[in-house]
Amino acid sequence: MAKHRAELLVNLVIALALPAAALTAWALGESFYVSLVSRVAILALAGVGLNLALGYGGMVSFGHAAFFGLGAYAAGIFAFHAFDGTPVISWPIQIMGAASMPVGWLAAIVVAGLAALAIGAISLRTSGVYFIMITLAFAQMLYYLAVSIPTYGGADGLILYLRSGFPGLDSSDDLTFFALCYALLMLAIFITWRIAGSRFGMALRGASRNEERLAAVGISPYPIKLVAFCISAMITAVAGALFAELVGFVSPTLMAWKMSGEILIFVILGGVGRLYAPIIGAAIFILLETLIGGITDRWQFVLGLVLLGVVLFARGGVMGALTGRARHV
Repeated sequence: MAKHRAELLVNLVIALALPAAALTAWALGESFYVSLVSRVAILALAGVGLNLALGYGGMVSFGHAAFFGLGAYAAGIFAFHAFDGTPVISWPIQIMGAASMPVGWLAAIVVAGLAALAIGAISLRTSGVYFIMITLAFAQMLYYLAVSIPTYGGADGLILYLRSGFPGLDSSDDLTFFALCYALLMLAIFITWRIAGSRFGMALRGASRNEERLAAVGISPYPIKLVAFCISAMITAVAGALFAELVGFVSPTLMAWKMSGEILIFVILGGVGRLYAPIIGAAIFILLETLIGGITDRWQFVLGLVLLGVVLFARGGVMGALTGRARHV
């Protein structure tokens, strides 16, 4: 019980830390740091998506950058066509007004869900290193596809001039945009928590531990893992759309294997299978990139040392070290 209370306390501190940091930066007039905290929230959201597949489903995907990039391109392409009269895309703008609807986010969810359904249907028929390599292969295929489409910038990328939002909210304001990112992050964590505590979540954990035993009680592991994989991809795609809108730019590099590795690092640093762990992982990553990266271009060396230390000496990641519990699930 003591360890459980400790984890609840740590979760509460983590949940309050991001808005506290954003409000402090806003009060000091430091818009750069408000955007930096927004970036932490967005990357943590991508980690929450992968954590559902990896931490609860045991699916070590090295291709989640594909969904992150698809989400970014969905938002980017929507913004690109928003004012050129393209049917279906421009109609919501004409009816509701620019930046009044989260159309880019909804497009990201739909596109990533369909892509994950196709990718998962193939890759989940394998396991282990084969699953890892197939997911990576699909991500690289989409990366080269994005490079080869000159309409949307090709290798040079695409500039965004429009952010999604909600009626009555100015998403161009840094603090408001952070609030939207944070709300979506908390929603994704809540969805993950509800899934983990449901019968579906128990079946998913059973599939990650022993598929044969799960099948023996009459539950097929394949559709359970496929559904979880799709939900995981859709969450990650929303993060990609938000990231594109934050930086005002989308490029094929968001689909590259390096991005998949970074999302995986967020989860491992924080703690695999822990609800709030991706926030810690993303925060550590961004802090190292900002602080050490301002001194040397080789800040990844320090990141590697930190990751190595966590893997060797902190079972359950930083969350496990803070709460004394190796794993939540």
